[in-house]
Amino acid sequence: MNLVTLLPFIVLIGAMFLMTRSAKKKQQAAAQMRDHMSPGTGVRTIGGMYATVKEIGEDTVTLEVAPGVHAIYAKNAIGAVLDDAEYNRIVHGISDDLTIDTPAVPDDASSLTLDKDADKSADEAGTDAPKLDLGKKDEPEAGEPKDGETKGDKPEDGKGDGEAGAK
Repeated sequence: MNLVTLLPFIVLIGAMFLMTRSAKKKQQAAAQMRDHMSPGTGVRTIGGMYATVKEIGEDTVTLEVAPGVHAIYAKNAIGAVLDDAEYNRIVHGISDDLTIDTPAVPDDASSLTLDKDADKSADEAGTDAPKLDLGKKDEPEAGEPKDGETKGDKPEDGKGDGEAGAK
């Protein structure tokens, strides 16, 4: 046989070997992570629920999902074992970083400008400007009908109610 005909099969077998090897590594890492669980450790399930480990069995784990509420899960349902600091930050909102040196973001952009006197004069000048006509009229002008009314008793096209072609 020629090497060119065997090359696709060799590449296919090599790709399958690499894929199964990476999957086995992931499974071993997950099993090792689950072995490091101990009572009192914070975990995240594969469904995204955060809980504290209470008891560890052969294939199951008893989790405390709320104070006094215990649930039994399969070990395979544990998605991640969390550090105490990360668990407290996510579940309780407790942060170890007590420095609050970050600047506060202002509510408006006026404090971000350098010349504050120019802003005040621009605001005062803006109050004297005429209002912009947006096409809406507050009250009809003299001689114009109000909404829903016509100028006279007869329609503009000369046709009355009940006649052919009346609107």
